[in-house]
Amino acid sequence: MKNLKIIIITGLSGSGKSEALAAFEDAGYYCVDNMPVALLPKFLELPIKSSPEIAGLAFVMDLREKKFLERYPGVFQSLQQMGYDYSVLFLEADDETLLRRFSQTRRHHPLSRGQSLPDDIRTEREQLKELRVAATKVVDTSTYNVHEFKSVIRDIARKSQKQTPMRIQILSFGFKYGLPLEADLVVDVRFLQNPHFVSELKPLDGETEAVRDYVFKSAETRAFLRKYMDLLDYLLPLYEKEGKSYMTIAVGCTGGRHRSVVIARSLYEHIARSGKQVELLHRDIANP
Repeated sequence: MKNLKIIIITGLSGSGKSEALAAFEDAGYYCVDNMPVALLPKFLELPIKSSPEIAGLAFVMDLREKKFLERYPGVFQSLQQMGYDYSVLFLEADDETLLRRFSQTRRHHPLSRGQSLPDDIRTEREQLKELRVAATKVVDTSTYNVHEFKSVIRDIARKSQKQTPMRIQILSFGFKYGLPLEADLVVDVRFLQNPHFVSELKPLDGETEAVRDYVFKSAETRAFLRKYMDLLDYLLPLYEKEGKSYMTIAVGCTGGRHRSVVIARSLYEHIARSGKQVELLHRDIANP
């Protein structure tokens, strides 16, 4: 599928390539670090790129590969001839910033051959100057903090031909079985009237009409649900704008069989009506 956007991330060591790759991954890209440039055309033949859940492909390629400078011109030219939509993102920073970052991380420069770190940085900058000129976009990361840099990468990711909507999971659970570790938002509905204490409802679960009717006969339930749905309608677009790819909303009651199941089902139906990608899971519904 040649309509998928391909981002090749390269540039100076210490300029933020790993952080950029993580930001692309958050935006729904399939990401590979330290990709040998000669293997790229073969990788693009793999079926992974045809997945409907992938917004694009992002690869970090740099001088860690010994023959990168020798091989990248021919590979990039072949991609263009084959019709792939790719762009080269070149990251850089000033010498002072790079020196500070290497000092903080205590990493060795990939070109280290016994010379000083400033010499290594100057050598790499000289070796990459032609690639910098040929790059689609050059970003100087010297003055960005982590959040600002992530925002820059997110804006670049949004220009891909295919955007992946945030995937939402509504999860019901029982507090007595533990909080779900994957939850981004947790709502506690143990304040609602409990069908567990109604003899004819106790053996049923929240997917039955009788339990749903019991939970919703309370004005408190209806008022709560309206307010919480309004909150989600406000929050979910903001999470998407921030670049979040996955969201788990966990709804908990004591045992995870009655109240949480009813509310989770209602939230699922509400979000599904908006056209968002959402799934429903009842973690503890089968527990006694």
